[in-house]
Amino acid sequence: MNALNIPTITLNDETEIPQLGLGVFKVDPGETERIVSDALEVGYRHIDTAAIYGNEAEVGAAIAKSGIPREEIYVTTKLWNDRQGDAKAALSESLDKLGLDRVDLYLVHWPVPSQDTFVSAWEQVLDLREAGLTTTAGVSNHELEHLERIIEATGEFPAVNQIELHPEHQRQELTAFCRANGIAIEAWGPLAQGKSDLLTLPQIQEIGAAHDKSAAQVVLRWHIENGTIVFPKTTRRERMEENAALFDFELSETEHAVLTALEAGRNYSTNPRDM
Repeated sequence: MNALNIPTITLNDETEIPQLGLGVFKVDPGETERIVSDALEVGYRHIDTAAIYGNEAEVGAAIAKSGIPREEIYVTTKLWNDRQGDAKAALSESLDKLGLDRVDLYLVHWPVPSQDTFVSAWEQVLDLREAGLTTTAGVSNHELEHLERIIEATGEFPAVNQIELHPEHQRQELTAFCRANGIAIEAWGPLAQGKSDLLTLPQIQEIGAAHDKSAAQVVLRWHIENGTIVFPKTTRRERMEENAALFDFELSETEHAVLTALEAGRNYSTNPRDM
């Protein structure tokens, strides 16, 4: 199984992460092993899961059966909200399910400001990095004020902030802060989770037709050109192949601007401030 030729992003800890991967959010555990196996066969080498997804064991089974050397697969999992007081035990459980002795990236999944334990959670994830249980430490769904607090408390900048991000919800102030401070941005829901008419917009379809690409490929290419790490979810092998065919075309400056102009401040999931 040959790996796809996917570019990498160098993180602020000097490690590298593939810019495209497969996410398994809301993937049924009964289907996860097959889907991850398909992705690895197609050539993906970046898998994003989380404890709360309930499918870490199946991700691990697919990795084990693939025969691909561990160092060639980039694995992310996340610390769930009710485990922010015992991140070490939570990661130990995730590693047992994944069948791994470390993950490549461990994220504080949500800041949950109502319980106000995210600073301590971040400190614990840094300790886990020092212990070698995760190579890289990052966060997910952290707004500007959450980032400022964890950075002030520890002096440590996350390597990654994984956020809901798509043309209708571009988080420009947050992404500008992250980029200015060397925090890589990962987009979950990069295609607006199918909750929008984004992929049926005539202007995006016209751009796709000009490049012989689908509307989804156009949107994903926009993310890639912005330097964002993406892992679109799909359960279909042919869509995995389509989603990876992003590196043989470029959007013109005008085409790129068409997508950027779709900004509407419209999120389709939970506001991190309200979680």
